[in-house]
Amino acid sequence: MPYNGEISALATAFFWSFTSIFFTLSGRRIGSYWVNKIRIPFAIVLLGLTLLLTTGQLLPGGISSSAYIYLGLSGIVGLTLGDSCLFRAFVTIGTRLTLLIFTVSPIIAALTAWILLGETLSAAAMIGIAVTLGGIAWVTAERSHDEKANSYADRGSKTAGIFLALGGASCQAIGLVLAKAGMADSLAPLPATFIRMVTAGIAIWAFSFITGDFRKTAGKFKDIRAILLAFGGAVCGPFLGVWFSLRAVKYTEAGVAAAIMATVPILVIPLVIFVYREKVSIRAIFGAAIAVGGIVILFLG
Repeated sequence: MPYNGEISALATAFFWSFTSIFFTLSGRRIGSYWVNKIRIPFAIVLLGLTLLLTTGQLLPGGISSSAYIYLGLSGIVGLTLGDSCLFRAFVTIGTRLTLLIFTVSPIIAALTAWILLGETLSAAAMIGIAVTLGGIAWVTAERSHDEKANSYADRGSKTAGIFLALGGASCQAIGLVLAKAGMADSLAPLPATFIRMVTAGIAIWAFSFITGDFRKTAGKFKDIRAILLAFGGAVCGPFLGVWFSLRAVKYTEAGVAAAIMATVPILVIPLVIFVYREKVSIRAIFGAAIAVGGIVILFLG
């Protein structure tokens, strides 16, 4: 199918834009830290059921040990460490600044893919990535009145938040490339996503047992509305979103896929208008148009 990877990347961004709304609403009720942990088991169940219904088994036979290693590392680096840093950065420095810093993720993905996989980008692809990221940066650099008024506990907290955002961007980019390496032996994206998610789930819940907050996490399930919102986010994010993100990197260059998937701040604009009744500035519309132009270049390139 032509543009399979690019279309999958665009679908990923679409799913993740809904995820951001669901997880934000759930996080306001029980905290983003707890949402991050609760969403993984939901995704594992959804992925497992999908595999059983479509293939009759959880995993196909013949998966190499190297694929398990790459995908396992991808799950820990990208989903456990990367998402934990990202969620914490949202709380520390706010959504817009975090997403602005996060625009470096496609560049890190392209460099990692070049080092690890020998993957190179065409001139058109590099121009498309630059234009897309420029549009995203233009939109996310515009701060709301609430964020302008936001005061940090101290300068160190802002510095820590910036490093958390950079860490999240780096981990997610590296995790994406590791996942692509894990699918090199013709492994399909769906079982690859399941392996990533199970590994991430084991890592994040093992940490809960070690730190002794397992009981507190379980107590969050008493808030039914928050759990339903977290489930909605899990459907759009770690289930459909992560699945399609692996389809994207399997069928196109990691840097191209990461750039298109980074357009979540653009695609979320109509949602925040509907959900939060926010007004959209001319600047945001202009930035969105630039990002769309970059995506067109990536498709045509």
